[in-house]
Amino acid sequence: MVDRGRIDRPQMDIPPHVAETVQAIALLHAEHHRKSTLPERIVDRATASVGRPRFLLALLATAIACVLFNLALLHKGFPPPFSWMELVLTGAALLIAIMILASQRRADGFANLREQMSLEATLLTEQKTRKIIELLKELRRDSPEIPDREDIEPIKWLQKLSLTRGWLLLMKSLAKQP
Repeated sequence: MVDRGRIDRPQMDIPPHVAETVQAIALLHAEHHRKSTLPERIVDRATASVGRPRFLLALLATAIACVLFNLALLHKGFPPPFSWMELVLTGAALLIAIMILASQRRADGFANLREQMSLEATLLTEQKTRKIIELLKELRRDSPEIPDREDIEPIKWLQKLSLTRGWLLLMKSLAKQP
């Protein structure tokens, strides 16, 4: 429903764990932005503007206008300064390449933070799942109404995941190192 220029969004009940995860991701983004320096933010904005189609069209229009203007001057007896235009475009290309590299370096650092957060979430999920399985096994043992049975499928999973678990434990120990 639209009311005075605002669109009402439907109310949804979000589980607390989902809201906590969304808040953690938002805090991660805010912290990454807060830690960035003014030159980093300027380079990020400049790189974002250079990456838009509008910039390409403006650069192309400027180059064509420059060539046409210089060709018009050629008819009046002036030598065309295409070497100067080449020098300016080469310098601009070098500057753009450096800006892209600087922005990519900063984005890679943020991607590493997200990757570490995903790894921690995976490890936490695995621990919680293991605890749930242990509680279910304990419930089977303690409750006479529930028959005991050997579940073969999780044993097969554990055999397949033994290498993955070792890798995850290694990553967890590396993540804890300063």
